[in-house]
Amino acid sequence: MPDSNNPLDSTPLRSAVRFPLHMDIVLTTPEGECRAVTENVSANGLLFISDKLPAVGTPVEFRLKMPAAIMGGDEDVLLHCVGRIVRHDDSDGKLTAAAVIDEYSLKAEHL
Repeated sequence: MPDSNNPLDSTPLRSAVRFPLHMDIVLTTPEGECRAVTENVSANGLLFISDKLPAVGTPVEFRLKMPAAIMGGDEDVLLHCVGRIVRHDDSDGKLTAAAVIDEYSLKAEHL
């Protein structure tokens, strides 16, 4: 557990709550499209699984349809996100990548 009173404690603090959402997404990169499935999503970014990962540093754009229950409203919300790939991981035979969200816009989705 991090000790906020200890200046030598280097335990990283999460700055946003992660939601374990498994959604199909398509990331658009300068090299083309990357089909993926999210593992978790936060206000700062997302972790996803894909057979082909964009390189670290690659700019990406993607859309996420966030369920109303998570967003605290009556309608689902469509997020258009612009960001970049910040890391890769290969654990348990799964290729995952993390993308940070640099900009986003949203709109309510009418079902």
